[in-house]
Amino acid sequence: MRIATDQTPVEATAPSAEKSGSIRLKSLDALRGFDMFWIIGGGAVVEGLAKAWHTPLLNAIVPQLEHVRWQGLHCWDLIWPLFMFIVGAAIPFSIARRRAAGASSRSLFLHALWRSVVLFAIGMATQGNLLEWDLSVFRPCYSVLHGIAAGYLIAVIVVLSVRPRRRVVVLAGFLLVYWALVVLIPVPGVGRGVLTPTGNLAAYVDRAILGRFHYGENTWFLSYLGFASSVLLGVLAGDLLASARPAKTKILLLVIAGITCIAQGMLWSIEFPIIKLLWTSSFVLVAGGISFLAMALFYWIVDVLGYQRWAFFFIVIGMNSLAVYVATMLFDFRVIADIFMGKLLPRLGRWDHFTEALFALGVIWSLLFWMYRKKSFVRL
Repeated sequence: MRIATDQTPVEATAPSAEKSGSIRLKSLDALRGFDMFWIIGGGAVVEGLAKAWHTPLLNAIVPQLEHVRWQGLHCWDLIWPLFMFIVGAAIPFSIARRRAAGASSRSLFLHALWRSVVLFAIGMATQGNLLEWDLSVFRPCYSVLHGIAAGYLIAVIVVLSVRPRRRVVVLAGFLLVYWALVVLIPVPGVGRGVLTPTGNLAAYVDRAILGRFHYGENTWFLSYLGFASSVLLGVLAGDLLASARPAKTKILLLVIAGITCIAQGMLWSIEFPIIKLLWTSSFVLVAGGISFLAMALFYWIVDVLGYQRWAFFFIVIGMNSLAVYVATMLFDFRVIADIFMGKLLPRLGRWDHFTEALFALGVIWSLLFWMYRKKSFVRL
């Protein structure tokens, strides 16, 4: 991990920027920041607003800020796969820049391996209770960063070893193989094709590998195929955005890809349901399709039309996404809000939660803005 002092992250710099030094996709930073916004406090702000101001719209939004218990899809379930999609979209830009600087495939792989190991370790620190130094509560596989690390590493290996036009075949193979494993292989004592939280094959494999360290209903080792597929969908988007095609063509193809993925995922869900905790193939396609559409929208507004002022708030978050994620996982910024507003909050009535959440988000964003102004960006 290092603190970068240049203003342009490598992930946001297009390959063609090697000559100009200034071409970049701010839409990637903005979309990444929009995604992170909900995790670091945006969701709490909306919930607080809904508590204080009862409207049909807000009342309909609040349930979308929670995960589906098992089968189905809420907006909150899209945050993780959207981030993985953005990770994938940045890979072609990052690899092109490093290759232009003389990096070999071996060095690119080793760099990706190092990033994955560090992400895995950070995941154990933020959500795996590593810092408790107590094996009874230690969870080696429980963080979203674990899924990102695995998906990212596998995707980089595919990018380094498979030509762009054949990556779709690899992606389809991952989804089909994962479906076949989960649906066709019987679980001892349970049977074949059981997709309950404890009866599915992926959970069985996790329990067999992790033993007493297994925790929760998220699945991991077999789901690496699904994680990699989510990142590879982003790689396809990144390949398109990095190409020399006209901007309108890029947007059109992103939209077509999004609609196609959603349609295929919905059809597949009839036989292989949409289950985020299991990261099913249908979930990958539907979430990936929505990510394609979001990428098309942000690219069109931010980079093509040039409307960037509104996106600055999200860009500040997106350019230090790892730092802010770790900070919010390890520290509750509402503590700072309570220091300044603790005695005022009881007097605000039903507006107390909204005010507290908004102030905490303001503290987080102010720190990120300070880092942005100092051109300090934490990246691996």
